[in-house]
Amino acid sequence: MNPNFIEVLLVEDNPADAELTLRELKKNKLVNTCYHARDGEEALEFLFATGRFAASRSIASPPKLVLLDLKMPKIGGLEVLEKIKSDERTKATPVVVLTSSREDPDIQKCYQLGANSYIVKPVNFENFAQSIKGIGFYWLLLNQDPTN
Repeated sequence: MNPNFIEVLLVEDNPADAELTLRELKKNKLVNTCYHARDGEEALEFLFATGRFAASRSIASPPKLVLLDLKMPKIGGLEVLEKIKSDERTKATPVVVLTSSREDPDIQKCYQLGANSYIVKPVNFENFAQSIKGIGFYWLLLNQDPTN
């Protein structure tokens, strides 16, 4: 894959939060493509090129960044994070937990599992948009990707 091609995986079950996140990333020209997984099961299939993505993806081409919500149907964010960070093929992929949970146990567990960052979603629309812009600039433009 072209190292200048920027793909992001957004794992978010809230349609409004997903729409705002996608809009901000595209508006600020931070990504070439952003795949939106609506639950943890879909996210794992996407990342590991299994199930519905077996024919269309390769695990050798991980997204540049995973934006991960915690509270989701089917498979929760903590389990998704654990699977990403415990597999040699995906553990270097940056994972930013973007959630509404301010609960200390969630924060501690995410960092123990290898999250690269933990951000509580701002409730205010403007602050949420600014947060996404900041995340995008840092993780997609400034941060040095260990896989390149």
